[in-house]
Amino acid sequence: MIRTGVLILPSGRADNDVDDLVQQASVAARAGVSTVWSGQGVGYDTLTALAALAREVPDIELGAAVIPIQPRHPMVLAAQAQTVQAASGGRLVLGLGVSHPVLMAAYGAPSDRPAVRMREYLAAFLPALHGGRIDVGPDVSGVDTDGLDDMLSSTVVRGATPTVPVLLGAMSPAMLRIAGEVADGTVTFLVGPRTLGGHVVPRIVAAAESAGRTASRVVACLPVAVTADVDRVRAEVAREWAVMAAMPTYRAALEREGARNAGDVAVVGDERLVATGLQRLASLGVTDFYATLVGTAEEQHRTLDVLGGLNRG
Repeated sequence: MIRTGVLILPSGRADNDVDDLVQQASVAARAGVSTVWSGQGVGYDTLTALAALAREVPDIELGAAVIPIQPRHPMVLAAQAQTVQAASGGRLVLGLGVSHPVLMAAYGAPSDRPAVRMREYLAAFLPALHGGRIDVGPDVSGVDTDGLDDMLSSTVVRGATPTVPVLLGAMSPAMLRIAGEVADGTVTFLVGPRTLGGHVVPRIVAAAESAGRTASRVVACLPVAVTADVDRVRAEVAREWAVMAAMPTYRAALEREGARNAGDVAVVGDERLVATGLQRLASLGVTDFYATLVGTAEEQHRTLDVLGGLNRG
């Protein structure tokens, strides 16, 4: 059994991006998928959008995949995440990552030593997310910090229960180790079954076990289409996703898989083939899958039906 979901992003065809996301999430919920996932670019803010969406679309998990850590102070992000958790009645899953150097350059943010940066970030972020006290350190401003004790005694947001699960966008051995030892799992993108089963799952499971923790959540995302024209869809994915596939992290994942381009890892075929392909991921240790819907509008509708059916068992 694998939990299924779908990626939602502003389509560019609506006058209001948030309304667009609400509409997509409503369609996904009616289809029966377990989770809607949304990424973070340099436009709309994912967590704000998910908080708004949560008030409109009940009973579906809300995944952020993934929020780059460099532009957001850990205390600020902990407050945002808890606020979405309270707004949604406990439905948020938070994915964190270090993104790509070319994207972080837009913020003037560093991208070196990604695993070191992530571990340091989590050391500050997780205590704040769990309602810990903030240590302001020694007085360096001439202000008596003793009077701040009550104000800084807890970072709890009331109603933000249960604690938000934290997944890492992890592919390297060092990042997978952090995901298993400290976080609640990983969320991958453009990572095929060979790499998931032979690299991602064994490493994160071993890291969790070595830390005395339960098995981690492993979330995979690939392009999917129920179609009778497999060659056309694979060619479209290869062409339209060429920029993403050229980024070092994704290029390395495709090379490890033995894939030439993003089209080679797309899950395409008729309903039976798509369902079988996703069930294979479950046998490899993948706990959750979410699709980037590709192909024609009719093909995407058929794909969503398959995803909902798998989630219902």
